[in-house]
Amino acid sequence: MDNTLKYLRESLANYSENEVCQHILKKIEQSHYENEEEFVEDLDEEEMAYLDNVLENELNYAKNVQSDERVQQLTEVFELLF
Repeated sequence: MDNTLKYLRESLANYSENEVCQHILKKIEQSHYENEEEFVEDLDEEEMAYLDNVLENELNYAKNVQSDERVQQLTEVFELLF
C-alpha cells in the first residue's frame, strides 16, 4: 500500500463511526491502489466532500503538532480532491 494511503487510513481511523468513513476505509483496505491518484479517482462526490472536511481537520492537527511528514502525506491526497 502506498505510504500516503497508509497515513490517510490512520487518520480516518479516528472517524470510523461515520458510515461514509467506513466505506472509504473499506475501499482502501480491499483495493490495491498503486497511488493516491488512483484512490481519489475511485471516490464518488460524497466521499470526496467527506474527505475534504476530514483532511482539513487532520492537516490542522498535524501542523499544530509539527508532524511535517504527516502534513506532506495528507496534503498529497487533499490537493487531488478537487
